[in-house]
Amino acid sequence: MSTSYLPATTDSIAQALEAKTPSESISIYYRILENPSSSPDSLRIKEQAITNLSDLLRQENQAEELRSLLTQLRPFFALIPKAKTAKIVRGIIDAVAKIPGTSDLQISLCKEMVQWTRAEKRTFLRQRVEARLAALLMENKEYSEALNLLSGLIKEVRRLDDKLLLVDIDLLESKLHFSLRNLPKAKAALTAARTAANAIYVPPAQQGTIDLQSGILHAEEKDYKTAYSYFFEAFEAFNALEEPRAVFSLKYMLLCKIMVNQADDVAGVISSKAGLQYVGPELDAMKAVADAHAKRSLKLFEIALRDFKAQLEEDPIVHRHLSSLYDTLLEQNLCRLIEPFSRVEIAHIADLIELPIDHVEKKLSQMILDKKFAGTLDQGAGCLIIFDDPKTDAIYQASLETISNIGKVVDSLYVRSAKIMA
Repeated sequence: MSTSYLPATTDSIAQALEAKTPSESISIYYRILENPSSSPDSLRIKEQAITNLSDLLRQENQAEELRSLLTQLRPFFALIPKAKTAKIVRGIIDAVAKIPGTSDLQISLCKEMVQWTRAEKRTFLRQRVEARLAALLMENKEYSEALNLLSGLIKEVRRLDDKLLLVDIDLLESKLHFSLRNLPKAKAALTAARTAANAIYVPPAQQGTIDLQSGILHAEEKDYKTAYSYFFEAFEAFNALEEPRAVFSLKYMLLCKIMVNQADDVAGVISSKAGLQYVGPELDAMKAVADAHAKRSLKLFEIALRDFKAQLEEDPIVHRHLSSLYDTLLEQNLCRLIEPFSRVEIAHIADLIELPIDHVEKKLSQMILDKKFAGTLDQGAGCLIIFDDPKTDAIYQASLETISNIGKVVDSLYVRSAKIMA
């Protein structure tokens, strides 16, 4: 960085844009920012230089430089309105977020900015940076710290009645409680977000996020038809904005179709006009699962899970539902296979179902304990012995009813004798 500053003019900006290398452009922008002039025109040019410089540093993946830039600009922030300061700070934090592998840097940067905004009494900016920090902590699985931060922030924002920020925070709280498997609180936070959203104009992207979270919570409660309608609303919103989240909404729509035994509809949704725009690994994964489900094939199901591990097992929402679907399929297949037998080798069942013996044996023992069928495992002989369903003798139920009726008669006689004796 050169020590001689450049005049804060459009010519200097043009000089930076025409520079041959990115490092040369960066150097010119820094020299413009060193200009001590604080005239309105100079401040306007410096704002443009900051925007261009942050974009350039992001393209060059210089996250640490962006962090130091934010520190260097603090004297400049005293010269411009608070709203413009907030815009610049959030813009630089967004630029750092676009650089891969910077989650720890983003967290420390947000913590630094929270301290600075507290010292400068910039409440509006601090609340937004704290909300961003809570989101980053949640992504980093630091749930307790994120929850502590949000609990104080929610009270403060509700007191100020900042509806738009309140929608963001309530949504974030809902996601946080969902990650902690606390569904009642997740639903309550989502209801609060919807209530706040109804009172103001909510941008389409934000409305799509609300619908997406609603769909996730309904799917968790096994209400897949309602979840599908919410995912569809979210998909339409994200698709219109050409947001990357559109493909995830579509993926969850297909998941709902599979979970309600409508796997045949999956191919139709993918081949629709909207679906064709997002053809890729995410949709291929769901198509493979739908094919396995339609054919009731556990082998195809396991192949799909192996081939599309990133899309299925690493997505916590899809993984949770597919685990229950896999268990259901496995139980149905095992019950169908053991039905003709009274005694059968476990190895034979494993061959029929094309799964490892230890996996089949573990599942059979679980099914026996869950009373899915009556039987026992003879591990010495490696056999499964299936018992006939025990028939309940009607005399036992009749005896219980008789004893119950006698008890009532005795109670009645006792009450009468008590009245006579009184």
